[in-house]
This record gives sequence, C-alpha cells and structure tokens, in this order.
Amino acid sequence: MKIVKRKINKCLILKFDKFEDHRGKYIETYNKKNFRKLKIDFVQDDFSYSRKNVLRGFHGDEGTFKLFKCIKGEIQFAAINNDKKSKFYKKNFTTILNENDCYQVLVPPKHGVAHLVLSSNAILHYKQSTYYNEFKQFTVNYKSKCLTFKWKSKKIITSIRDSGGIFL
Repeated sequence: MKIVKRKINKCLILKFDKFEDHRGKYIETYNKKNFRKLKIDFVQDDFSYSRKNVLRGFHGDEGTFKLFKCIKGEIQFAAINNDKKSKFYKKNFTTILNENDCYQVLVPPKHGVAHLVLSSNAILHYKQSTYYNEFKQFTVNYKSKCLTFKWKSKKIITSIRDSGGIFL
C-alpha cells in the first residue's frame, strides 16, 4: 500500500499492489500492519449495493475513520470536511473509483462522504474504525453551494435523509 495523494486535511488516496496473470488477479486491500502505522484499528466492514444514479451521502460522524473501495461497477466518490474548527472546513473533493483500479480512499472523522453510482450498479466496500451509531451522525446536503465539483449525473436518486441534509 502506498499513499498516492493527500486530499483535504487527512483524507488519503491509497494505492495497493495487485498480481495479475492468465488466471486472473489477486489483490490485498487490507493489512493490519499498514494501518497500525497510521494508528487506525478497523472494527467493522460494510457493503453498499446501489443502482445507476443513486447518490448516498454525505454522511459522517465525529469519531470514525472509514476506508473505501469500489469492488463492482464505477462510482463518483466525494468527501467534505465538516469540522468547523478546521482550517479546511467545507473543503471537498471528488474522484472516480471502479472495480478495476487499485485505489482506496481513507477518510478521517468529521468528514462526510458520498458516492454516486455511474455504472448500471455498484458495490462499495468500506471498513470503519468504530461500530455503527457509536457517534451521532450528520448529513450534509449533496447540493451544498460550497462543493467545488459537479455531480456526473443529472438524474440523481436520493433518500429523504440525503435530500434533507444540512447545507454548507
């Protein structure tokens, strides 16, 4: 695993190695030794299954690191800093993740994350450093004016929670 890019604050884009031959490919997406150096201990794995144009997020909380990898399809992944005490408050970025790349995104606490499905369907896998609902969650509206990027679909499907998030 290598840190490829440092995005806002402590958000990292990580690249892992893969082995490919005529039989297929082998990848290691998690090794506890690597994350021990970063002082992160993951306790829970989650999968999000969605269809084209579904946008989930921005969701976050005060205490959870999350490690994301798209394992099927293609998504537009985004993160926003929701820490009012940070000099990076409201800073955000987006990147494309898909099943064929070797990238993961590590997102620290106090950041909201969202993803928009660009393929016919997608599966997003993520690890969490705390158990679900251990901290009070927040939702930032995906139409917030501070976003420095455009969503790659005009036909966005959201939940009531995601459409009703706070505007930054």
